[in-house]
Amino acid sequence: MSLGQERIDVVDPIRPVAPGAPSSEGAPVAPELAELLKLSGRGDEAAFARLYDATSARVFGLAVRVVRDPAQAEEVCQEAFLEIWKTASRYDAAKGSALAWLFTIVHRKAVDRVRSAEASTRRDTSYHHKNQPTEHDTTAEAVQASFEARRVRGALQTLTDVQRQALELAYFGGYTHTEVASMLDLPVGTAKTRIRDGLIRLRDAMGVGA
Repeated sequence: MSLGQERIDVVDPIRPVAPGAPSSEGAPVAPELAELLKLSGRGDEAAFARLYDATSARVFGLAVRVVRDPAQAEEVCQEAFLEIWKTASRYDAAKGSALAWLFTIVHRKAVDRVRSAEASTRRDTSYHHKNQPTEHDTTAEAVQASFEARRVRGALQTLTDVQRQALELAYFGGYTHTEVASMLDLPVGTAKTRIRDGLIRLRDAMGVGA
């Protein structure tokens, strides 16, 4: 069955849930989440509904952590779950946990929403800035910041999937090592190791000295 209005009804509306709120009772454990993703990829709507019920609170928590606005976070969650439904068949358990795969999609959607909002703000203020004298130092700083951002994005692509997931949650999502470990279904020590190794590899890719 194709994803039409009937499918949207499963995830819409997404009810606001406080970040960190527990999932519904009897929520699936990590191996079951992977199985629910596999079934969802085959068009099993009941499995997708269970996946949504089990993860929506934590998904919302990540979204609101990034966009800082509950209303915007709800929209991000809906967009993320629609993409999850459409792409569930692409999930590969060998590359990471089901929860980490979900969080990667949600984080990307949330970052896209933030960038879109920032772009809109820049458009709204462009006329004012265009008609103001620009200090040379300010321009140089902006160019340097843009250059560094491109370097970081490029360097992130050199990391393994698990390293990038851990770093994005820790440094872009603002989560603690313990929270990252919980989200990725890992021991805290393993999460810390992935973050540390990711930082070392990121530093090397950017040519930054120790």
